[in-house]
Amino acid sequence: MTVLKRRVIIVTDGDDIAKNAVEEAARNIGGRCISLSAGNPTILSGEKIIELIKIAKYDPVVVMVDDRGDIGMGYGEKVMYKIMKDEGIEVIGIVAVASNTAKAKGVMVDCSIDKYGNIINKAVDKYGNALLNRLLKGDTVNMLSSMKVKYIVGIGDPGKMDGKDNITIGAPIISKAMDEIIKNYNKELTNFS
Repeated sequence: MTVLKRRVIIVTDGDDIAKNAVEEAARNIGGRCISLSAGNPTILSGEKIIELIKIAKYDPVVVMVDDRGDIGMGYGEKVMYKIMKDEGIEVIGIVAVASNTAKAKGVMVDCSIDKYGNIINKAVDKYGNALLNRLLKGDTVNMLSSMKVKYIVGIGDPGKMDGKDNITIGAPIISKAMDEIIKNYNKELTNFS
């Protein structure tokens, strides 16, 4: 008997405004947000978050991880690493959040959603403005370069981006980022079968 893995989307931000936007976006895509995974930095251990993922009522499960500006292997990245290594979980994509962390190595994104809701093949800054290349700088994304990740979608600050991702208008940018991850996952499934 094959045990189905829990499908997870990881968002690399967890402050209060991001939390509200992520919760809204998870509702918009019909997913389940682990609100307790929020924090700046991430407070819960990887083991505890994995426990919560496995008892969540439905997929995809959305989890937040945050390093609070730590450019080394911070709390958020340690938790993300544990989640990605768990055999009962399939991380179907990462919403990589840009920040003003100048010294961060960053990660190459598959695409980004700019603050106007456009899907672009470049990275964005924390305000959701397009950059010249695909390298997104953020404090909780550095380790992703060395991991096998299905799909990475870059965005600016969830719930912000000059008001264009505000929760009062349904957090459209982060919702679209999650939707892109699901579309890519479904496309892969179709190509595989």
